[in-house]
Amino acid sequence: MKRVLVSETIAEAGLDLLGSAGHDVDVQLGLTPEGLCEAVVGASALIVRSATQVDAAVLAAGTDLVVVGRAGVGVDNVDVAEASSRGVTVVNAPLSNVTSAAEHSMALLLAQARNVPQAHAALQAGRWERSQWQGVELAGKTLGVVGLGRIGSLVAQRGLAFGMTIVAHDPYITQEIADKVNAELIELEELMARSDFVTMHLLKTPETIGLINADMLAKAKPSLRIVNVSRGGVIDEEALASAVRSGTIAGAAIDVFDVEPALDSPLLGVDGIVVTPHLGANTAEAQHAAGITIAEQVKLALAGEPVPFAVN
Repeated sequence: MKRVLVSETIAEAGLDLLGSAGHDVDVQLGLTPEGLCEAVVGASALIVRSATQVDAAVLAAGTDLVVVGRAGVGVDNVDVAEASSRGVTVVNAPLSNVTSAAEHSMALLLAQARNVPQAHAALQAGRWERSQWQGVELAGKTLGVVGLGRIGSLVAQRGLAFGMTIVAHDPYITQEIADKVNAELIELEELMARSDFVTMHLLKTPETIGLINADMLAKAKPSLRIVNVSRGGVIDEEALASAVRSGTIAGAAIDVFDVEPALDSPLLGVDGIVVTPHLGANTAEAQHAAGITIAEQVKLALAGEPVPFAVN
């Protein structure tokens, strides 16, 4: 029997799977960084979501760790290099939230296009401001998809259903693959200049941090609205807030932030920027899938068997 420390909420079905395999499932929520370092001592596995930082200090304290499981896609909150140096396998659940993230991207795109949150807030406050919140249609507009992987492809398909023209930037795919979603592959600078809407679907890496900066935003049409349900940090938040305030672009809808919880982000309180608190994967279906998938991966790692979704 191995001890599995779970520091954030995952689906009960995932916990049950690990328990039925004979493991001691130790759920400790709301741990401080210091508390996590204490709790991880003696654990063979650690399961987290996006809020827990699995840094060098945690990995140093977890001398018995065999595997760290991230119940979701991105692993930028796990020091993968340090884990590798210590022989700790890092696993994730890359397929669990693709539909939910794509749908939330479309939800934010529509909310931004039609000023839904602003109109809702005004009416709730007793103001009937029908003429003030004139929006724009999606039909006939150009949607720029940055990152045409699983999620980006689903967003492209949904954009097509709304009658949009799809352009995309992704240096890792071919035009043949892009053709499957009727997307034209172009350079990022051209995408920013041509698009009416841009959606981001990137992992946070040294190459993608600050990818959308002031220079890139300056290339855009004033009508551009940008949506990010991927990772905080791929858009320069100060530059984006300035671009919306100045009218360089029309608006933005942001679900992910440089620092979370994002209570001091420069994007908060800016007219024309719709924000949500990292809800992209926050559906019952995605959380169930992530919990099951990460439990399966951790179970395999603890048994010394091949792990399909290992990232190191």
